[in-house]
Amino acid sequence: MNFSITPIGYLETPFETVNNMPIQPSVVASSEGKAILYHEFAAGLKDLDGFSHIILLFLLHKIEGYQLEVVPFMDNVPHGVFATRSPKRPNRIGMSIVRLERIEDNIIYFKGVDMLNESPLLDIKPYYSYFDNREDVRNGWLEGKVLPPERLKSDNRFNK
Repeated sequence: MNFSITPIGYLETPFETVNNMPIQPSVVASSEGKAILYHEFAAGLKDLDGFSHIILLFLLHKIEGYQLEVVPFMDNVPHGVFATRSPKRPNRIGMSIVRLERIEDNIIYFKGVDMLNESPLLDIKPYYSYFDNREDVRNGWLEGKVLPPERLKSDNRFNK
C-alpha cells in the first residue's frame, strides 16, 4: 500500500545542515524555532496554547535513503534502525517533543530545536502527561549510558 502525506506547514530553525545539530530537543532546550502552518490549517491550532509541550512530526527532508542497521550517535556499534532514533529510516519521519512558548496567528514559537530549517511539518499533537508518561520503562541498549557533550550533537555519519 502506498499513500501520500501533504505537509501542513514547515519549520524554521537555525540549522541548515545535520552537522552539529542537537540530536534530541532536550540537548539544547533553549534553542528556538517556529512551526509555520499554512493558513488553511491555522484554525486547527485552537486551544493548543493551553499545553506546555507539543509533539511535532516532520519530514527529514535532507536525508536520502535508509539503512536497516546503523551506528547511532550515542553508540559505536550497529543497531537495528528501529531500535534507534537515526534519521536513516525507510519513511524519514522525525518526531520531537518541544516546549510550546506561544502561538501567534498561524505560527507556533517553540524551544528545543533538533530539526533542520525548512523541514516539512506533517502533524502536531499535544503532549499529554497522563497518556505520554510511562512507568516501568526499559531503555534497551541505552540503559545506564551517560553521554559526553560531544556525543549530543550530530556529525556527518548520516549525510549520505
